[in-house]
Order: sequence, then C-alpha cells, then structure tokens
Amino acid sequence: GIISASMKHDYLIRVLGANEKVRGFAVDTKGIVEHARLIHHNTPLASAILGRLMSAGLMMGQMLKSKEDKLTVQLLGDGPFKHAIITSNLAGTVRGYVSNPGVELPLRKDGHLDVSRAIGNGSLTVIRDMGLKDPYVSSIDLTSGEIAEDLTYYFAQSEQTPSSVGLGVLVDVDQTILASGGFLLQLMPNTDQKTIDQLEKNIKNFVGVTPYLSQGHSLEEMMDVLFEGFDHEVTDTMDVSWKCNCSFERGKEVLATLKREEIVNMIEEGKPVEVNCDFCQSHYRYDIEDLKEVLSHIDEQAK
Repeated sequence: GIISASMKHDYLIRVLGANEKVRGFAVDTKGIVEHARLIHHNTPLASAILGRLMSAGLMMGQMLKSKEDKLTVQLLGDGPFKHAIITSNLAGTVRGYVSNPGVELPLRKDGHLDVSRAIGNGSLTVIRDMGLKDPYVSSIDLTSGEIAEDLTYYFAQSEQTPSSVGLGVLVDVDQTILASGGFLLQLMPNTDQKTIDQLEKNIKNFVGVTPYLSQGHSLEEMMDVLFEGFDHEVTDTMDVSWKCNCSFERGKEVLATLKREEIVNMIEEGKPVEVNCDFCQSHYRYDIEDLKEVLSHIDEQAK
C-alpha cells in the first residue's frame, strides 16, 4: 500500500449546512485514479468508470459505522466493460478494477466519454460488510449508466435518502488524469421545501465536478458554491488513498478455499502456483512447501 507522490493531494471533506438539514461530502481523487490507470493500463473510458466509482465509494465509506466495516460497490453490465468493482472503508482507502480495462468507444456527440454505452444495461449493487454473518446487500437496475445518476436513484430507492451525486473524471490526451472527484449531498428528514428549492438551484447552476476542479479550485470552494445561500461548515477533512489489502498470507487463504483434491493435484504435479490480485495486479507465488501447508490447514479445519 505505497502512497505515491501523486496521491498526496487527494483528500475528502465532510460538510454540514442549512441548519444541519443538509450533509455533504466532497472528494478529490486525481492521484488515486492516476495510480489505478498505471497499474491496470486503463483506457480513458476505464479511468472514467473506475474513477467515478472510487470517488463515490470513498464518500459512501464515510457513512460506515466502524473501522472494521467494508463497503463494496459493484457495477455489472452487458456493455463491453462487463463489470467494475471497488471496495472502500471509513479510513479513506479504496481499491478497484474494471474487468476489461482496454475498451475504447467513440466519443459521444457532445465530445464526452460514452460511459453509459460502455456499461450498458445492468445493475448497481452496494454491499456493506459490518463483520456480522450477513452483510447488507442492496441492488438497483441501472437507469442511466452514468453512475452519478444511478447512485442518486440508489439512495432514493434503497436508503430512502434524497440525495444528489456529482462525479467526474477528466482525462488528458496522453491518457493521464487531469482531474477526478465528486460530491454527495444528502437531505436530513423533514427538510423544508425552501431549502430543497435553493439547493436544487445551486446544483443545477454548478458547472460540474471536473470543470471546477481542473481550474484549480479546492473542495472547500466547490462546497461554497453548492451551499450558496446557506450557513455551512467543514466538519472533517481527511487524506484518501489507494490501498490494497492483499498479501502472501491472504493468497494462502484464497488457496485454502479450493477443493482438497485440487490442492493435492497441484502438489503431485510439483508445479508452483501463482495467485494474481485483480485489484492491484500483485503476483504471489506458492511453492510445493506452501501448498502442503495449505493442505494441512484444510485438513485441520475439517477435523
């Protein structure tokens, strides 16, 4: 989990405003999305999908209750990207991948990346793992495929929380990430109509996440624009970063989930096994001694 130089400016803020009727989150993920691009060789389209999802995941991760909780957001579609998956937590770390990072499609008529076509029809699933036996799982059908709109719909449907989500990734001609981030505004119960109207007006007039961030504005300034006409304060600021929790030991745990005879066959063939992490592309090599250890562990568990 090395934090590269490019990630050191990535951060997240939490805001409370409008007489505590509206809570907001905003995140800058430029470095994280660039890091993901380098390890996964993401095309601009893959960067756009994964970047939006990671920004959303980091903000949603701040709604978890404890440090041990884990959030997973999955996007499954019939488009060329197949699926994208991210995991995040309360500590502000995130990781993720798209299953087809090399896909390219023609730009939309307005010159933007065609994210909804890349994803196609499908579903968005949110899993909150709270250390209990059964994680909380909620799924919606994609309505737009643009991710931010789908998440807005998800919050209204699954969490009964009126929300507004803005997400964006701006990619340079050389495929590097120029800007990436997002905001998430949520209404507390019993918010008056006047507040809602003003907030909707602010959101409608807002130029958009990446046009704003790429001009060098801060998240604080972005929230000033979105909370225009309201009292509001930043209640929390934190660094966010890419972090994968895979390890040599974790890989062994994965091997231990295989059928016993599969492990026996591997040992008999005398060939070391390589386990690859989808999230960060790390490779772990297990030789025959390691496999024998996994086998004895399986046998121990079976007793």
